Amino acid sequence: MNELLEKLSRARGVAGHEGEVRAILREELAPHVEDLTVDSIGNLIVRKGGSDSSVRHRVMLAAHMDEVGGMVIRVNGDGTVKFSSVGGLDPRILPGKRVTIGAQAVPGVIMRAPHAARTGKRVTPISDLMIDTGGAGGFEPGDMVTFESDYEEYGRLLKGKAFDDRVGCYVLAELMKGSYPCELVGAFTVQEEIGLRGAGVAAYAVEPDVAVALEGTVADDLPKEHDVSPTTELGRGPSISVMDRSAHADRRLVRILTETASAHDIPWQFKQPGVGGTDVGTIHLAREGVPAVAVAVPCRYIHTPAALMDPTDVGHTLELMSKALSGPLGRPLGGRVE
Repeated sequence: MNELLEKLSRARGVAGHEGEVRAILREELAPHVEDLTVDSIGNLIVRKGGSDSSVRHRVMLAAHMDEVGGMVIRVNGDGTVKFSSVGGLDPRILPGKRVTIGAQAVPGVIMRAPHAARTGKRVTPISDLMIDTGGAGGFEPGDMVTFESDYEEYGRLLKGKAFDDRVGCYVLAELMKGSYPCELVGAFTVQEEIGLRGAGVAAYAVEPDVAVALEGTVADDLPKEHDVSPTTELGRGPSISVMDRSAHADRRLVRILTETASAHDIPWQFKQPGVGGTDVGTIHLAREGVPAVAVAVPCRYIHTPAALMDPTDVGHTLELMSKALSGPLGRPLGGRVE
């Protein structure tokens, strides 16, 4: 898959420390957009005018730059580090994982604290975990902790860290290189994983007519003990949300996307309603309100160092969004709110 996606996956950028990701995107997009700015909290906002001067319609596409990880809260004298989670980390997957700490990417391994090893707990809470650095220094409280992970092919799939939401950043960056009838604004947002914070600031400033959040989302499509429908499935195309824990999607936008997909034989799927949350949660509340929807690439083992996704889903997401922006999404919404 594209070199840009690999760069974005390898980049380190826990919420509040998105600078490395932002630098990659600035360099990539500078030749392709008309305006590029960074706002007061770190959102990267890029703009491109529409190809049809008669169309007065502003579309904002959002993708968050931050990833889940940790933050150093105490450095112990024995070379171990106490840390807290930044975003939704599952403590079950953490012991034994390799991480890097601080701006110098000091290596370490997550371990159970000695007292926790004696409790017999099946799942050790993060409060009872530590990072063993072998006595290294070069970091301090407040520094970020990120998973150490390789980006590589796994059969027909891709493996890497931070596909939530570096795959959304990749899709957004590629879309900004195209030409559409509407004005297109890309918002690469900060601090989504700790409360959808950057997106609300960006939407307030941009004042879009409609918005789409581009995401990497849960694919829990492996066999289960009980008959439970998966949230999304790999290989079935982009997922379209009708509702999650942060917002209800605008039904007009859902219809535009599903009809566009059907018209162009692009595979797609609905995301199981009520699961997760996206930047739509704050975007749709900006100013007088913004019609918004989330479109996502399914990823297995999300929020771990070894997420898996199908590159065909990435390609179909790009195709769907490009066709929609060139068609009805790139023009003013008609009809009343449903």
